[in-house]
Amino acid sequence: MSRIVRGGLIQASCEWSPEKHSLDAIKKKMIDKHLGWIEKAAKERVQLLCLQELFYGPYFCAEQNVRWYDLAEPVPGPTTVLMQKLAKKHKMVMVVPIYETPETGTYYNTAVVIDADGAILGKYRKSHIPHCAPGFWEKFYFKPGNLGYPVFETRYAKVGVYICYDRHFPDGARILGLNGAEVVFNPSATVASHAEYLWKLEQPAHAVANQYFVGANNRLGREKPWDIGEFFGQSYFCNPRGRIISEGPRDRDALVVSDMDLDLILEVRKQWQFFRDRRPETYAPITAL
Repeated sequence: MSRIVRGGLIQASCEWSPEKHSLDAIKKKMIDKHLGWIEKAAKERVQLLCLQELFYGPYFCAEQNVRWYDLAEPVPGPTTVLMQKLAKKHKMVMVVPIYETPETGTYYNTAVVIDADGAILGKYRKSHIPHCAPGFWEKFYFKPGNLGYPVFETRYAKVGVYICYDRHFPDGARILGLNGAEVVFNPSATVASHAEYLWKLEQPAHAVANQYFVGANNRLGREKPWDIGEFFGQSYFCNPRGRIISEGPRDRDALVVSDMDLDLILEVRKQWQFFRDRRPETYAPITAL
């Protein structure tokens, strides 16, 4: 019998500007917006659901301002506790990207993985931190992740997480495959003028090279007051052959749903023996240079 799991990706705009709304108000509005999409995912029988990068606010890294430190939470914290209740209610595995502060003055771009019984299985902290124009000033806000590339044994599948800029680095994507990932989620904040041409290139390439499913979601719209570019949505799932099997729109909030047959992973690996034919003893220069 095929091992079919249903995945879901939420892509959502943040239309509330910090010029007109308090940070607490923006956070509440974004969480409320996502609660509606989570309920929709439950009605569509989604089993693995991923929210977008820094889901409960705008992409605040467009500026360098200490006020945004106030959005950070510990894990567990108010947002993850709420999501734990929803995961348990809907028997849904959830990947919840938040702004994490594990201790005073320390901050990470983190995705919390919650199992279908509401238990926190662990978290992934974004490893590769950009600091570049236009408006991706992330080193001001985040330390590089220090938890490696874990794979979480959820009720429905073995799940790995990569976050946004991480996707430009194939090394961690390979480690997720070697660690047994069947589905890798990449919650992102990507603008059209900057990297759209890579959006449907890199992650299908990771799926092919490592022979797993990838779920990539991107926020959308132009966020004020910065307007660093258009977040263009187009969240998608691709299979281990690198084919996009489900894709969201460019112009509106959406839930992207796809059924994934996990047995396809073994089928593809029997055809393409990339893991068998690896030569790790020849790769030392990667870390030496």
